Amino acid sequence: MPKMPKRKKAKYVLDTSAVINCQVSELVEEGKLKGEIIIPEFVLSELENQANQGKEVGFIGLDELKKLRELEKKKKDIKITQLGRKPTLEEIQLARSGRIDALIREIAKKEKAILVSCDMVQVKVAEAEGIEVMYLEKEIPKKLSIEKFFTKETMSVHLKEGSVPKAKIGTPGKFKLVELSDKKLTQKELEDMAHEIFEKVRLEEGFVEISKHGATVVQLGQYRIAITRRPFSEKMEITIVRPTMKVSLEDYKLSEKLKQRLIEKAEGILIAGPPGHGKSTLAQALAEFYASLGKIVKTIEHPRDLQLSPSITQYAPLEGDVSKTADILLLVRPDFTIFDEVRKTIDFKVFADMRLAGVGMIGVLHSTEAIDAVHRFIGRIELGLIPQVVDTIIFVKEGEIRKVYTLSLVVKVPTGMTEADLARPVVEVRDFETGKLEYEIYTYGEQTVVIKVDESKKLTPLQKLAQEQLKLLLKRHLSCEFQFEITSENSILLKVPKSYKSKIIGKSGKKIEALEKLIGMKISLKTLDEKELQAKELSYKIEEIGSNVIISLGPRYKGREVTILIDNKEIASLTLDKKGRAKIRKKSNIGRKILQNLDRLKIRVE
Repeated sequence: MPKMPKRKKAKYVLDTSAVINCQVSELVEEGKLKGEIIIPEFVLSELENQANQGKEVGFIGLDELKKLRELEKKKKDIKITQLGRKPTLEEIQLARSGRIDALIREIAKKEKAILVSCDMVQVKVAEAEGIEVMYLEKEIPKKLSIEKFFTKETMSVHLKEGSVPKAKIGTPGKFKLVELSDKKLTQKELEDMAHEIFEKVRLEEGFVEISKHGATVVQLGQYRIAITRRPFSEKMEITIVRPTMKVSLEDYKLSEKLKQRLIEKAEGILIAGPPGHGKSTLAQALAEFYASLGKIVKTIEHPRDLQLSPSITQYAPLEGDVSKTADILLLVRPDFTIFDEVRKTIDFKVFADMRLAGVGMIGVLHSTEAIDAVHRFIGRIELGLIPQVVDTIIFVKEGEIRKVYTLSLVVKVPTGMTEADLARPVVEVRDFETGKLEYEIYTYGEQTVVIKVDESKKLTPLQKLAQEQLKLLLKRHLSCEFQFEITSENSILLKVPKSYKSKIIGKSGKKIEALEKLIGMKISLKTLDEKELQAKELSYKIEEIGSNVIISLGPRYKGREVTILIDNKEIASLTLDKKGRAKIRKKSNIGRKILQNLDRLKIRVE
């Protein structure tokens, strides 16, 4: 409660902060403030300017002045007077340095009035000048009215004038939109909520992150609040987003191989994925992970909505320019910087500059597929620099890590080309876990192309023979069902049932080392799930006996249904007899197709 003056008929001069605070009208209504209330023309002009720019504080202040005028008509113990002149262009430009506040103090001095303010600097300066002051210090609202819309599972709340309140409830990638009430919201209800939000921002540790004509974004604790109004949106709207979970890197159940890469090698990381699928949640987990390793971690955010421990400093674009923030960061020398989120061309350039300067970078960006993250860099930086800027891409969907790519630059003939003189720098994009080459990026003429590589289609007859020999060799030494894939010239991905993994690895990994030595290739071991076991491609024997084609799989498959495929297209489904055989007439359509395509035939058990 402010200390009230002892004068019976006092004069009061309101500064801009006192009007925006909205406490003067409360004091008048309660009969605690009586006398002449002077509103300097400087205050009205400043509020008008802010409202014209679409800033919430301008509208809040003008509403307060309107309320005071209405109270003047009802109450006989107050009088509203407007004094002064409009500020000059120079005075407006110097407003931030305190020029307008100084002019308001001059009016208070001249009128021998009490200066009413909730700006502590203004109060201290006025007292130093011998001006009597009433300092308005409002209590911090304990709870925002918007918080009533939230439950533990609420991700975001959407409030729009003329619509019922709605909320997204669930987890990243797994949520539903729910109506919270059947009552439509009015503009006044939204205006009251907006005023409450700005009151809280002024009195607590909140930030106005973006303030544009018709749009304001506020970060208030865990809430990111976007307020839009005409002309930017056709009606007033408030959207409040809140993180539903805070996870550690352990919760993602990363492979030991990926953990080691994050600790030892990965320094240019992109976290990609669709909106609302958990990219920022993973970025938070990585930030805390690197901080726990004794690294200096900073962030560049706009708005600053990551929920991080106090040891991690969060930066916004300095004077609205992300490149100025980067200049400061290079002086601060962080080990890792989280860039949330990389959107504009300047963001990509800053990300690249900082990475090339030796700072570990973790960027968050929107993409529908993992490879799209690389597409976003093409044309913005030189092709040959991309692997130096980005070495690891982590694709997140529905809150899970779905794909991890690594990038490297090699000079070679691109896949599918045969002439040696077509060799050129090629960016290889490989699946991190398997080492399989999935994409190649290179210049072709004047264009940069991203080509998906399907290595299974480019096997030469010699490679096919080598693959068959490897299959026979593995069959002799493995006593279980298995699938394998050649991922590079000297490595394979071997899939086996979960129960056999430990047997194949052996004590201290001795058995798998012996197997690697035998086949002369490095083995990456993975679990073969039940679906793959049930629908795996089988070894079979084909014979022509009389007028029939006999396909034999052996007695163990008796009574099972199998599918016959040619070039991976299903042509028939058959049931095997008690000896695990199927008979097909040679002159039937299926029989003719089988005999004509023996080299492209595959059998799959269902």
